[in-house]
Amino acid sequence: MYYNENTQVFFDGKWLKATELMVSPYVQTMHYGSGVFEGIRAYATPDGTRIFKSKEHYKRLLYSAEKMHLKVPYSEEEFTQLSYQLLEKNNLSNAYLRPLIFAGQNMSLTPTDEVHVMLCAWEWGKYLGTKLLDVMTSTYQRPNPKSCHVEAKVTGHYVNSILATTEAKQKGFDEALLLDANGNVAEGPGANFFYERNNVLYTSPLGNILPGITRATMFELCEELGFQLVEKCFSVDEVKGADSAFFTGTAAEVAGIASLDKVPFNLKWEDSLGSILQAKYTRRVAFNEFSNFSLL
Repeated sequence: MYYNENTQVFFDGKWLKATELMVSPYVQTMHYGSGVFEGIRAYATPDGTRIFKSKEHYKRLLYSAEKMHLKVPYSEEEFTQLSYQLLEKNNLSNAYLRPLIFAGQNMSLTPTDEVHVMLCAWEWGKYLGTKLLDVMTSTYQRPNPKSCHVEAKVTGHYVNSILATTEAKQKGFDEALLLDANGNVAEGPGANFFYERNNVLYTSPLGNILPGITRATMFELCEELGFQLVEKCFSVDEVKGADSAFFTGTAAEVAGIASLDKVPFNLKWEDSLGSILQAKYTRRVAFNEFSNFSLL
């Protein structure tokens, strides 16, 4: 589903067919999870194919690489140019882009000067689907921020996400909601979390979560729409019985939630602030509103 015999990827300064790409089995990232990546979306707009917030994504990618001691020979602007080339070479408009930076051959637990850069893209629908989600509180916690750089998008961190999502699906739910080391709500396995109560939106503060690009866009949209949005720590009990809730992320976009631990939210989704934000976000990315795209 990700590539065919004609798909091209960018790898270490060259354009290759995905079927031709070969990587050593001794790369450190494969063994220890020391790579970093991004998830980025491009959309077909009236002004042509546009990558949404490319600068912000690549700024975070380079930050993550720095935290993981991975030396990257490309700037945000160069990554953006390569990304548009990637889309053109693969004849893609509505697409998901995956830049990956990974360490070279190294079986020790120390940084390596050998660093590889890959960019690939494919057509991908909404990661969490289009129906409202039934969510469970996970038995897994988000990593303690004193144990790693939780604000960096590191490949190894997603073992935690795989465990949480797998547990939820095995128990008949669509997705999980993870708590932090203090027992407060953190985020989903691959998306940030918001809930609504009495016409006010709440979301977890930075410190125990990934600072999502879509999350930041919700702040922008709330300001434009005059919605009150509060960052604070909160418990699962504060969420249950609230009016509505939703996940946000580049892959998921804005995904409404029907229930948490089988406790339904009070409002119909179409009557919620999240539904308004979902529609506004869809318009923002589909019609190239304002200056939130990288225009090259």
